[in-house]
Amino acid sequence: MLETMRHNMADIAGYGAVGVLLMIIGFCVVDLITPGNLRHQVWVERNRNATVLVASATAEVALIVIGAINARSGVLWEGIVETLVYTVIGLAILAISFFLIDILTPGDLGEMMVDEQWHPAVWVIAVVNIGTGLILATAVN
Repeated sequence: MLETMRHNMADIAGYGAVGVLLMIIGFCVVDLITPGNLRHQVWVERNRNATVLVASATAEVALIVIGAINARSGVLWEGIVETLVYTVIGLAILAISFFLIDILTPGDLGEMMVDEQWHPAVWVIAVVNIGTGLILATAVN
């Protein structure tokens, strides 16, 4: 029992730290693809569009991390490396999908995502983010 508990605690610490780090990196990726200071827009200006965008991107990263954890090999460090690789690929897909949708969108999608007025496009991106997370989480299993 103690041996299992020790392994579980190591898994929780390792995957927890990597998961939080990857969600922070995900926030930085979203900040790079949207205009302005995303931290300020979300926490100071309370911009709803920016908040939905960040929340959905964070959910995407979390879903990918969950999928990677479920598909991990038996060794902790290998599973963490796999999680990092799969999630970095997911972040690249997040950015690429944003740019592809931006090409199809009349106007500047990034500006719409941080507009002070509610914009329905944020829901499209939110669903794309969560859908992509689900697809990638399933793909690694």
